Amino acid sequence: MAENRNIIQLIKNVTETIDAEDLALEAVGELIKDEIKRVIRTKLDEHPELREEIKEAISMYFEAKARQAFALVKLTKCGAKLGLELIPPGLKADLSREVVSLFQEEISTSIAKGL
Repeated sequence: MAENRNIIQLIKNVTETIDAEDLALEAVGELIKDEIKRVIRTKLDEHPELREEIKEAISMYFEAKARQAFALVKLTKCGAKLGLELIPPGLKADLSREVVSLFQEEISTSIAKGL
């Protein structure tokens, strides 16, 4: 019985040591990141034209991502239209209503999340 308690205590100590080591490693990693950020900010303060160029590039990047999302929406719409054209006329009206309803729900959800 005493051996079991010794083993349990040993396992607890090892686990606590590992947790402490992980915490220390994370803290050191954060300090390194902070120092890198400080160096970058200093260089950007020394070169305001580079800072502006980076701002412009980030703006272009976000615009490109927005255009990509818009293109995906447009492709989805075209795919739905094409799918409707391939459906027999008898099912077209019913399916059209379902697709429109689905898109309305998705758009409403997206708009609600954006606001």
